[in-house]
Amino acid sequence: MDTVDLARLQFAITAGAHFLFVALTLGLATLLAVVQTRATFGNSPVHLRMTRFWGQLYIINYAMGIVTGLVMEFQLGLSWSGLTEYAGDVFGSALAIETLVAFFIESTFLGLWIFGWNKLNRWAHLALIWVVTLTAYASAFWIMVANGFLQNPVGHVLEGGRMRLADFGAMVANPAAQVAFWHVVSAGMVVGGFFMAGVSAYHLRRRTVEQDVFRKSLRIGMGVALPAVFVTATFGGLGFETMQPTKLAAWSGDAERLAEVQAEMVAAHGPGDYLPPVEWVQTSGTTMMLLFALMMFFAGLSCLLMLFRPVVRGFTLWHWLMTLMIPVPFLAMLAGWAFREFGRQPWTVYGLLRTSEAMSPVSAGQMRFSVIAFLTVFAVLIAVNYWLLARHARRGPDAVLLGDRPIEAPVPAPTF
Repeated sequence: MDTVDLARLQFAITAGAHFLFVALTLGLATLLAVVQTRATFGNSPVHLRMTRFWGQLYIINYAMGIVTGLVMEFQLGLSWSGLTEYAGDVFGSALAIETLVAFFIESTFLGLWIFGWNKLNRWAHLALIWVVTLTAYASAFWIMVANGFLQNPVGHVLEGGRMRLADFGAMVANPAAQVAFWHVVSAGMVVGGFFMAGVSAYHLRRRTVEQDVFRKSLRIGMGVALPAVFVTATFGGLGFETMQPTKLAAWSGDAERLAEVQAEMVAAHGPGDYLPPVEWVQTSGTTMMLLFALMMFFAGLSCLLMLFRPVVRGFTLWHWLMTLMIPVPFLAMLAGWAFREFGRQPWTVYGLLRTSEAMSPVSAGQMRFSVIAFLTVFAVLIAVNYWLLARHARRGPDAVLLGDRPIEAPVPAPTF
């Protein structure tokens, strides 16, 4: 692999790994807010225990997501200085808003939610988790605005060999960002729904004491996952209308169309190979669609089965399958992300900045060392996150510390 390929591999590893945490955060935050709303309005002890249990898993995933996001930022600055020098004044504005407005607000209100149990009014505490959820959406929105600009650069002018933001509204309204945002958010709901249902099925299979908690959680998870799959597929289909001609040609695999778009790109940009890797585009896109078809079928069947309480409580085979389905939406998200990004090659900013030009001036040896270092760090982080989530998910609501009332110190007897 040459230096450019190594840099692309590094970014794929770091961004892909971070994307897994983001997907679960988006879905689980929404489900958590809905469950706490039910607990608050109905004074339901069962839903309160559900809030504490799923809230603790959400916090673990969120914390690890922050760490992976920070590490990813380092490699963005180390390996892609050409991109930041050329287009940083434009797409960097969306990243700055995401960091300063969305992320800081989200993390601040999440801290208040974590430490506000049994201290804040229940309505104020409910408002906090909804602020966390909405700012998580805002964070995803600005990330997709930045990515949408790389896919379809609009709202800028070129001055002195650098991009300058000329129309902020055009960049925000970019169809490549708008459609992708709703596609990603609904896919996050699929991830969160299958995660909640899969963990619940594990406890139902093991006949955990808290049967009501996990019976209701399973129904909520699958009840959200099924419509979310359809919404995700809908926006995925709309996304084909905003794709670059080269990606569409690669997806179709038609030799005549590939030759036609290659000739058009050569006429516009000079000699070079402007076609994305056809095999990778087709493989990742096909994988994504097959996995979504599997999830659509399984979620539809599960929504029928969960109408019958004896089946929810005692259908062991279904419980096994539902637990095994937990990683499927994660794999579908990665395949979809690969399909989106492979199809943009060989451009970092489509039609304006090639990937080879976006790289930092680093040697192959430095890049190789960087890839190994980042791969090691992310492997450890993913392993730790999996271990923590699995450990706390297996324990059940009785072992949850979040929201547990602190033991009050005994009042000393008065002395005379």
